[in-house]
Amino acid sequence: MRQIETDICIIGAGSGGLSIAAGAVQMGARVVLIEGGEMGGDCLNAGCVPSKALIAAAKAAQAMRDGAQFGITPVEPQVDFAAVKDHVARVIETIAPVDSQERFEGLGVQVIRAWARFTGPDTVEAGGQSIKARRFVIATGSRPMVPPIPGAATVPVLTNETIFDLRDRPDHLLIIGGGPIGLEMAQAHRRLGCQVTVIEGASALGRDDPELAAVVLSNLRAEGVEILENAKVGALAGQEGDITVTLEDGRKLNGSHLLMAAGRKVHLDGLNLEAAGVRHDRKGVTVGPDLRSSNRRVYAVGDAAGGLQFTHVAGYHAGVVIRQIVLGLPAKATTRHIPWVTYTDPELAQVGLTEAEARKAHGDALTVLRQEFLHNDRAQTEGKTKGLLKVMVAGGRPVGVSIVGPQAGELIGLWAFAIASRAKISAIAGMVAPYPTLGEISKRAAGAYFSPKLFDNPMLKRFVRLVQRVMP
Repeated sequence: MRQIETDICIIGAGSGGLSIAAGAVQMGARVVLIEGGEMGGDCLNAGCVPSKALIAAAKAAQAMRDGAQFGITPVEPQVDFAAVKDHVARVIETIAPVDSQERFEGLGVQVIRAWARFTGPDTVEAGGQSIKARRFVIATGSRPMVPPIPGAATVPVLTNETIFDLRDRPDHLLIIGGGPIGLEMAQAHRRLGCQVTVIEGASALGRDDPELAAVVLSNLRAEGVEILENAKVGALAGQEGDITVTLEDGRKLNGSHLLMAAGRKVHLDGLNLEAAGVRHDRKGVTVGPDLRSSNRRVYAVGDAAGGLQFTHVAGYHAGVVIRQIVLGLPAKATTRHIPWVTYTDPELAQVGLTEAEARKAHGDALTVLRQEFLHNDRAQTEGKTKGLLKVMVAGGRPVGVSIVGPQAGELIGLWAFAIASRAKISAIAGMVAPYPTLGEISKRAAGAYFSPKLFDNPMLKRFVRLVQRVMP
């Protein structure tokens, strides 16, 4: 067996692993990168990239139906579902070279395309080779979880790993799971001409502010997506083209295809973590704020670290780990400034505390600022006036922001920066936003924090009257 010694061994070539590999090798570290699946991980091949490409195609189809308000005769689009999937594939192929084995080998990374297995606290085997490293990073990501529902083993179940390969349009897509993935796929497929039913065992979009989530759910229902909440699945039956979902209350739902979007499972199978003395549970590797495991040589990032499951979190974790294992500097990860977005129409974005969380944490010291897109001039010109921005302020600083509306995912970036930098709300109020833009809604919300102090202050009014009398 060939022996390799290196400074850093990274297991997993998704967002987090690739970021660490590129950064470490370019700063002079010896790096081995091990990947048993596809380079680029879930995000490139079966997650963020293909889903957003599909959503873009669905948005183009919906625009043809929504022209009446602009004086344009609505038409029902003719959707070539196979051609839509060709568009999705082209987007993946365009981005893939950035994550390719060839690019990383060109940077100086030794890439091994095989599954890794720890054989000791400082050694792994992969592809018939033994790699001994000073530091290891587990960046294996997660996979869709198929719950142990009776019948799930025999019924053809789609997941995000397989649905983008489907070239024939489903007549009726059943989706188990009313979270971001389920609802993004529901709206996209509905707009592309499918009948869609979403089955959620609790509340759809349950992690988000319920007031804002209701705006998204209302819009999806208006477009024809059936969303069943508090509907627990009892059993599955059927074959491709004829699938039956039986709910625990006895109701039966029939469809042609079934998409499982009921959560994800961290991919640690086969790593033999016990041999390395790495503690873990069903949520992932057990790590501290520094992302180091119970084995001081081993770190975990992204989904493997057992926290928020977002591509940008993996990228953020990469920076935290690089500072430690490459530069020898202390660094810790936090989640208070991490945003997330559901890319429905309207989009739903969150950073920091929701209103309920902020009220629990700050009580009477909390101020909640509200601005509706209805009062934003750019939203009016675009005919996109559904939505709301809420800013939770404590001690003069934003501690959480919730947005539902057009381009919420872009708008949340400013607030993520503000929370990360501990900026005061006055910094946002003092910003000059170009007119007319959706971004003005953030400035107006921040300005509203000071309105009572300026316009409802009797002492200030008396002072202003005095100034007006004495000023030459």
